[in-house]
Amino acid sequence: MSAISEFGSDRGVITQLRAYLAQAELPEDGRLPPERDLSDALGVSRTELRKALGTLEAEGQIWRHVGKGTFVGSRPVDSFADIAALAKRTNPAELMRARLIIEPEIARAAALTATPMHLAEMRTCHVRAREAATWRQYESWDNRLHRTVAEAAQNTPLLGLFDTLNALRRAVTWGRLRTTPVKPSPNHHSFAEHEAIISAIENRDMSGAAAAMRTHLQSVERNLLQRQMEAAD
Repeated sequence: MSAISEFGSDRGVITQLRAYLAQAELPEDGRLPPERDLSDALGVSRTELRKALGTLEAEGQIWRHVGKGTFVGSRPVDSFADIAALAKRTNPAELMRARLIIEPEIARAAALTATPMHLAEMRTCHVRAREAATWRQYESWDNRLHRTVAEAAQNTPLLGLFDTLNALRRAVTWGRLRTTPVKPSPNHHSFAEHEAIISAIENRDMSGAAAAMRTHLQSVERNLLQRQMEAAD
């Protein structure tokens, strides 16, 4: 096979892998299936898959932890051990305050730098979140939407901060606070709030995007703290 055709083949596998990541419903921690399962799903060899994974890892789209797997996103802090240690010293309320400081400014930046691809992905996440049959599915698409906003800011340190907070959020008692119903109601507050965030970013309204993200996170904070109080009763 010529060098040109080999390059074309590599790009084809990378394109397949990107498409898979855009559509797959991954676990809450963002872990990809084992390489054997993933290569079968894509119809490519393990060698081709590893090259494609290496490219996406170099781009910061995924990260790998020996013995634990491959995960979507940037590598958080230095290791799972760092996240676990930090999680023991914090709580959901502190995490929400951190999100309220960082994510509105990320949304502000995204309104300036988001590409059509970012905007399309935000819209896809919004639709899929509305269609979610369970809280787990909803939270997966909600998480992907927020990360796409962070990606749209096109700022590596900001994206790293977002991924670290997100990893920390998963390590702290969070999803376990969900009770009933089994999925968000059609009038769940996040749907209108997400629409406001996306619309502001689409319209390049930097102040509006920051304000919409702040309003959304304040709603999340109120609901989270309410569930904590109910769980304590």
